[in-house]
Amino acid sequence: MTSKKTVRIGCASAFWGDTGGAAFQLVQGGDLDYLVFDYLAEMTLSIMAGAQLKNPEAGFAPDFIHTLKPLLESIQSKGIKVCSNAGGINARGCAEALASVVEQAGLDLVIALVEGDNLVAQQPAFQEARVVDMFSGQALPERLTSANAYLGAPSVSAALAAGADIVITGRVVDSALVLGPLVYEFGWSWDDYDRLAQGSLAGHVIECGTQTTGGNFTDWHLVKDGYANMGFPIVECSEDGSFVVSKPENTGGLVSCHTVAEQILYEIGDPEAYLLPDVTCNFRNVSLEQIAVDQVRVTGAKGQLPSDQYKVSATCLDGYRSNATFMLGGIDAADKGKVVAHAIIQRVRDIFSRKGLADFDEVNIEVLGAETTYGAQADCSHAREVVVKMAVSHQDKKALTVFGQEIAQAATAMAPGITGLVGGRPKPGPRLCLFSFL
Repeated sequence: MTSKKTVRIGCASAFWGDTGGAAFQLVQGGDLDYLVFDYLAEMTLSIMAGAQLKNPEAGFAPDFIHTLKPLLESIQSKGIKVCSNAGGINARGCAEALASVVEQAGLDLVIALVEGDNLVAQQPAFQEARVVDMFSGQALPERLTSANAYLGAPSVSAALAAGADIVITGRVVDSALVLGPLVYEFGWSWDDYDRLAQGSLAGHVIECGTQTTGGNFTDWHLVKDGYANMGFPIVECSEDGSFVVSKPENTGGLVSCHTVAEQILYEIGDPEAYLLPDVTCNFRNVSLEQIAVDQVRVTGAKGQLPSDQYKVSATCLDGYRSNATFMLGGIDAADKGKVVAHAIIQRVRDIFSRKGLADFDEVNIEVLGAETTYGAQADCSHAREVVVKMAVSHQDKKALTVFGQEIAQAATAMAPGITGLVGGRPKPGPRLCLFSFL
C-alpha cells in the first residue's frame, strides 16, 4: 500500500478489437498510475473458445501483447502498473506470451497470473445439480466448450500486493480491474461497502472506453470535433472513493455529466442493486458535478453485502452456422431483397428434402436499408438499394455447404439487381452459444 492521495487509472480498451492507439495516448499523455485493458464481453469468450478449438494455444487476446510491446519500456520507466482480463479462457498462455516479450526487451517487469475462473472440469457437478440457464431456463447442455465464473477484485489486489507490475486475469467482472488497484493503494477493507461501490463505479464508468468520453453518445452533435482522435477515459480516485472523470489533454471527445451519466446507466439492470461479486451497488443517489472542462466529479454510490453466488458464462457447441450478405439495387429493392432471400431458403430446403437432410435449425433474414431494425414500425417502402443479410444454422456442416453453393446462383436465377456478394461464397463454421447461470 502507498500513501498517495489520489490514484490515476486510464482505460485503453473497451472490447477485443478496440483501437490499438489508446494505450500510447494514455501512457504518453495520461500521467497514469495504472493502465487497464478490458477485452471481454459474454460472446467474446465464445469467440475465444472457437479459436481454441482450432488452436489449443489460442483463447486469449493477442492484441494485448501487440499493443504493450512497444510501450513496455515507457511503462517501466514511468512506473505504470497494468491490469487486464486479456487472458480470456487461456490466461496462462497470455501471461507466457507477454513474459517472452518482456524478456526479449531486457526489462524487469513482474507479471502475475490470476486463474480459478475456469469451471469446465466442474460440469459433472453442474449436471448433477440440474443447473439451468438463468434467463431462458434451458437445461445445461451435455458438453460445454468453456465455463468461466466472473471473479472479483481480491485476486487483482493480492497480485499487486505481491509485487506485480502487470496483472493478467481470465474472466473477472470489468470493474475489478479498477477496484483491485484502489483497494491495494488505499488499503480499503473488503467490508467497506460504500468505498467498494464507489471504486466499482469508477471501473464501470471507464470499462467501455470512449463511451464515457463522448463516443456512442445520444447527443452526438455536442461532440464538436475530435472523433478522429477520441480521448480515452481517466479516473482520478481519492481515498474516500470519490473520483474525477477526464481524458488526456489535446484529444477529442467530450466529458460531461451527460456522457458520464449515460455510461453509468449502461448494462446495469436495477441501479439500486447492481450485483457484483465484491459488493451490491446502489447508484440511485450518485451525484455528478462538472468541475472543469472535460472533468466530472462523481460521488454518492452506496454499497451492501454481495450475494454468495458468482455468475458463470458458459459456451457450448450447437451445430454450425453460415452467413451470406449481398447487395441489391433498383426500384423496389427492399421487396426484391425479401423475395430473393426467402426464395434462396426455399430452394435450399427443397435440396435438403431430396438429400434426406433435416431442415435448418434457425433462419434469420434482414434487409438493411429498409428499416428492418424498426420491425412493424418500418417506413421505407421506396428504397432503391439494400443489403440483404442471411444467417442460418444447422446440425450438419454439409447442409450449410449446400446453402453456400446456392447463394451465387441468385444473381441470374432470381429478381434482377444483385450487385455484389460480400466476402464471396459463405462457409460454415461452428455455432457457439452462450449459457449463463449462477
